[in-house]
Amino acid sequence: MFFLLTLAVVFLSWICDIYGLKVTLPQSGEDIRVQSLLSPEGIRWWLRNAIGNFTGFAPLGMVIIAMFGLGVAIHSGFIDACIRIGVGKRQGKRKIIIWVIILGLLSNVIGDGGYIILLPIAAMLFQWVGLHPIAGIVTAYVSVACGYSANIVLSTMDPLLAHTTQEAALVQTGYQGNTEPLCNYFFMSASTVVIAAIVYWVTQKFLIPVLGKYEGSVRMEAYRPLSRKERRALTLAIIVAGIYTTLILWLTFSSYGILRGVNGGLMHSPFIAGILFLLSLGAGFTGMAYGFGSGRYRSDNDVIDGLTQPIKLLGVYFVIAFFAAQMFACFEYSHLDKCFAIMGAELLSSFEPSPLLTLVLFILFTALINLIMVSATSKWAFMSFIFIPMFAQMGITPDVTQCAFRIGDSSTNAITPFLFYMPLVLTYMRQYDKQITYGSLLKYTWRYSLCILVVWTALFVIWYLLKLPMGL
Repeated sequence: MFFLLTLAVVFLSWICDIYGLKVTLPQSGEDIRVQSLLSPEGIRWWLRNAIGNFTGFAPLGMVIIAMFGLGVAIHSGFIDACIRIGVGKRQGKRKIIIWVIILGLLSNVIGDGGYIILLPIAAMLFQWVGLHPIAGIVTAYVSVACGYSANIVLSTMDPLLAHTTQEAALVQTGYQGNTEPLCNYFFMSASTVVIAAIVYWVTQKFLIPVLGKYEGSVRMEAYRPLSRKERRALTLAIIVAGIYTTLILWLTFSSYGILRGVNGGLMHSPFIAGILFLLSLGAGFTGMAYGFGSGRYRSDNDVIDGLTQPIKLLGVYFVIAFFAAQMFACFEYSHLDKCFAIMGAELLSSFEPSPLLTLVLFILFTALINLIMVSATSKWAFMSFIFIPMFAQMGITPDVTQCAFRIGDSSTNAITPFLFYMPLVLTYMRQYDKQITYGSLLKYTWRYSLCILVVWTALFVIWYLLKLPMGL
């Protein structure tokens, strides 16, 4: 699929270059022209950067680092022990589904970590209670992807979007109102509940019946109570996790605060930048404590076995990621994504319907553009300078415009093939079914995206008509 998408990008870049397609960035006035990948310079660029495209693929390093710690936690038996003591004798299917959804929605606190850490654990939880493991992966994936903007606490995305919103509002309109990171907090907190209900309903109504009973080769061990030795090991592991967590929090929030940024804040701080590594390191320490406490680990060689366990799974991921990385790099080099997005934005801004109808069209347009340009910060970097002034002339404040953008930006994350973590999702799914393709994933996820887009937009319309505050 990614190879064919790359060929499509190459062909489109060639055609658009022939016709001289170009756009102007609204924030800087810079002209952006489509660059052909079939030109001599395009071919030279690809040959110079083919290896760098792969090694520089954004999720690659994060996936490897996260899988090291997760591999030790699974290999040592720590995750299995937690499931056995937490879930018990395969009861409470509804509770497991709800917990996976909640954790997925809240995972944007740690950025993209939910894609890497939660999906394999969700598969194990679903299989433990007798549900199809792929249903667990899909449920977790949709919760993380489509709920990326919704949260009841401040996420890593809030300050980034708010900073761009403030720049666009000040430069273009001189607006001095609410463009702080919590300017959408009230609406996004309510949206978390709504999205959780939608994901739960679609999972129960469609996904689980469609997948049916799992008949694959990956089997869970039969339930057995934790032995006294395993309980002691689990207690030791929890103590180690508690000490590690306390240390990290002290290094971040105490007066010592070496993990905070140079200005004392968390934005762009070592804590936020290294959160995935810190989680992986914590999972590794916790898994080692359980492994040595339970007798599963006796030397450092056993720990190394745990670290290398995910490599078999990552072998498939590396193959998929190589072709995905080339496609993403070619798409970015060609400037097709920016050109199509800016042309569509300018076309939409030329219409003059009522303010509410324009906001709804803006949500739908953002959802459509998100299918080819998934980075929220990249899209908002130029869309804010087009739409914030346009909506300001209609009397719509920047926080409302940003809120509308976030609805469209998140709703279609689960169905776009251009999502950076799509190769990893397919890799996790192929662990349980070798026949899984992007088409299979799309078959399972399109209902989620459609329902979330419709209901979330309806909630936004009601919120707007009632003139409720968007945030703090």
